[in-house]
This record gives sequence, structure tokens and C-alpha cells, in this order.
Amino acid sequence: MNFPAAVDNFEALSELKGELHLAIGVFDGVHLGHKAVIESAVFSARRSGAAAARQSPLRTGSARRGIAGVLTFDPHPSRLFRPEDATRLIMPIETKTAMLQDLGVDCVIRKHFDHAFASIPAEEFLSYLKGALPALKSIYVGENFRFGQKRAGDVATLVESGCALNLGVFSAERIKHNGEPISSTRIRKELEAGEIEAVNDLLGYNYTARGRIVGGAKLGRRIGFPTLNLPWQPECLPRYGVYLVSFRESGSEVWQVGVANYGVKPTVSKADQVPALEVHALDTTKLSMSDTIEVEWLKFIRPEQKFASAEELKAQIAKDCVTAKELAE
Repeated sequence: MNFPAAVDNFEALSELKGELHLAIGVFDGVHLGHKAVIESAVFSARRSGAAAARQSPLRTGSARRGIAGVLTFDPHPSRLFRPEDATRLIMPIETKTAMLQDLGVDCVIRKHFDHAFASIPAEEFLSYLKGALPALKSIYVGENFRFGQKRAGDVATLVESGCALNLGVFSAERIKHNGEPISSTRIRKELEAGEIEAVNDLLGYNYTARGRIVGGAKLGRRIGFPTLNLPWQPECLPRYGVYLVSFRESGSEVWQVGVANYGVKPTVSKADQVPALEVHALDTTKLSMSDTIEVEWLKFIRPEQKFASAEELKAQIAKDCVTAKELAE
């Protein structure tokens, strides 16, 4: 299909050929509830494309298939309305974009969220979208979706506007886990509390840190526990502590088990140290500085601690490795 996979404005998609089925939301974390919305849009796009192909089997190109799109927002709307207490994001926009594309989305629109956009009256919102995106055929949202000036619009508003514009409007019920709705807010609370297994259950995948290995002070190597050091400072910080993890070089199919410390290394670092992830492989690894890795967080072992000496730290890391091996079995 001849259009960009990610854009920052509507103009780039104003001449789309085919039918656009658009999921709308912030989608921070791309959790199970988000997937229900997005996969509905993808399914409809594929179905409409198949129908078009049956009706016009000799046509070629993008007009033969529906287009699955996502409209998301950058920055998070809270940065506009309460900048002093803005929502701390689970993941950066680049990671979110990649995950949305992995779900089969053809194009991600990362709309700049500003006062002009926030001021669109709710009853005019769909007309605005249809004018900006003439290929728009249907939209998909969560049942608690709010939009428009003063967040006055809801699903009922969308349905009413959609009928007038001949646009399909579909809302997905909130998915529950242990009797409570899954939400990005709930995931943030669990992440900050170190409840990583709950985080993974709510996300529907393992929480993952990605980045390039950097050099460190090599204290781990000196005390017998060399580490792969990964800068990791998301807006929503996981609880500082020791975790069972699995990791791999990006693009590889081979995963290794490790024990990781996330935090500021209080035993050996200054008080203003920025948090980082240090991964010790339970088996030998050939990965080294400049390699790009993915680290999946599996289980929380203990909080980060400050020890009286490097020897005490060494002894505790040895215990952590034993615990990690037991948990990994």
C-alpha cells in the first residue's frame, strides 16, 4: 500500500484510496483492552478489502483492500490540561507506534494534541475527521472514550454523528482482570509497586525495556557478576529492585535468563544517579557494549538495597542468582 506507516498530520493521508477503518485513543501501554479496539479496526479493514476484491477481482492496488489506521495523540492530553501533574507514560511514542504496527495496523496517525484540537466541539468532531480524512469509513473506540471540547463527547455522541455522516461507530467493552477493568492507570500503579507479574497479565505481554548496551564502572565484573548496562528512564518508573528477566539481542530468536537490578545503585553511586537496568546473565553471554537488547521483566525478587560494603553486595547478588534460577525453573 502506497502511504506512510506513521504520520504526524492528516494531510499525508488526505488522498488515501480505499476505506479507512480508524481506532482512536491514547493507547498508552497497548494493553489487552486497547488490543480489543485496535483488532476490531484491523478485522473490519481486512473484511472490507476482501469484499472489494470479490466485487472487483481485476482491480489492483490499495483500493482493493481496507486500510486499518490508528489515531493517537502526542503529547498525552494531560500535558495540555494539567502540565504540573501530567500522566507518566508507560512507553514512548516510538515504542507504541511499533507495537501498533505489530498488531496489523497499516498507518498510525500521531496527532499533535494542542488547544485547537482540544477545542473542537464534540458534535463536530466526526465532521472534522471526515473532512481531514475523506477515506474514513468507520471508527473504533473503548466504551469509556471521551472527546471534544471539555471532553463533552462520548460513544452516544459518536453514534449520533456517525449516523448523520454514514460512518460506522463501534465501541469495545472494557476487558476485566480479576473483576476489575484493565486500564493504563491500573498498570502504572502496579508497575510503580513492583507487581510485575500483574503488569504482564494486564498488558497481555511481558513488560520490556529496549536499548543499546552502554559501558559502566565494571564493579559487577570486579566482584564476579558482570552486567549488561541499559539506560532505562521511562516516565512511569518501575519499582527499584531486583527482577528475574529474560533478554535477547534485538532481532534474535535466542532468549537468555538473567537477574537484573533496576535503580540507582545506592551502594556505589551518588545520590543523584539516574536509574539504569543492569542485567547479569545466569549463563555466559556474548553480548557486549553497543549491542541493542530487549529485556523482558518476569518476576520481582526484592527491593533495591544499600549495602555496607561491596562484599555484602556480592553475597546478596549470589543469593539473588539462586532465587532467580529457582523462579525460572
